[in-house]
Amino acid sequence: MKTYIVGNWKLNFNVGESSIYLHKLQKKLPNYRDIEVVVAPSALALQSLSLQVDRHKVKLAAQNAFYRDYGAYTGEISFSQLRGLVDFCIVGHSERRHIFGEDDKMIQKKVAAAIRNKITPILCIGETESERAFGETADVIRDQVMGGLADVSEEDIDKVIIAYEPVWAISSTKASKYAAPDEVSEAVKLIRKTLKEIYGEKTAEAVPVLFGGSVNPSNAGGYLTVPGVNGILAGGSSLILSEFIDIIEVAKRVRS
Repeated sequence: MKTYIVGNWKLNFNVGESSIYLHKLQKKLPNYRDIEVVVAPSALALQSLSLQVDRHKVKLAAQNAFYRDYGAYTGEISFSQLRGLVDFCIVGHSERRHIFGEDDKMIQKKVAAAIRNKITPILCIGETESERAFGETADVIRDQVMGGLADVSEEDIDKVIIAYEPVWAISSTKASKYAAPDEVSEAVKLIRKTLKEIYGEKTAEAVPVLFGGSVNPSNAGGYLTVPGVNGILAGGSSLILSEFIDIIEVAKRVRS
């Protein structure tokens, strides 16, 4: 299975800055056989970057999309409009859930729309600090996995990636807020247990699971060696080219 290193740029970089970053990144990267490098720029930059990207080295992801293919939905961008521009789309990120109010039903529709349009959804799941404090982590993970995949058949589950991003560990600069590898391991076991209940053991083990939550070059190796973790979804570190490349190098060393 490939190792995925995904950089979520969030609301950062204009079109020109995105182009410069991608140019520099591609110059520094070889063609990896076992590592898939993905960047998720703003929607505004996707069109121009799709003409610039060397897909042998880097793939593009959208940060979000709407589940309808067309219609009167002012301001939205559909998966059908992204088809051909991106290979991946982040779906259900905690910022979409908690800032923009997306629920499991909407996320379920987005996952299905991505697959329908031949885009790989990166389904994000994860508990908040209060949910963890009240011992609800297992229930939240189960509900979000089952909710997000409700419309995904056994034939299509191999087109999905899951990213575990505990909300309490995202954008943290405090050591006490970093997720420990054993905490990540427990969450990944819960994810795969839920997948096994839905799709069976063989399929459950084949679905890539990423970790995201204040990942940097110093801690990436610890997360990538957790059994069942197949990659990283980086936020802040992906905005600093040298750090993002360092994370890719860590992944290369772990793979070897």
